[in-house]
Amino acid sequence: MSYLVYIAWFGVAVTVFLWLRDLRIFYRTGLPSYRKAAYHGVPYTALALLGAFITMYAEGWDLLGLALILLALYLQDRVERENIWHGKSAVERFFGRAERRNVKSSEKRP
Repeated sequence: MSYLVYIAWFGVAVTVFLWLRDLRIFYRTGLPSYRKAAYHGVPYTALALLGAFITMYAEGWDLLGLALILLALYLQDRVERENIWHGKSAVERFFGRAERRNVKSSEKRP
């Protein structure tokens, strides 16, 4: 097992973290752009997991697995999101802390 496996699993952890952060922001704000980002996070996380398993189990294919993880991170960043942080600190943005909006559940989903 190469050291690249640890890098691959770190990439998977980052992908899952970004997905769950988008999900948390959607839950708190109800914005449709974060809903779309949370939905897109599911296949991107699966792609990153596939890359980690390729890196872990296929001896000569470890760079392909890392490339799949980087592709998942790149695609996850390409989803358009609204800017919801105005004057927030880096820690609050990192953890996805957003103002709660009192929105009815029927208004959350278009």
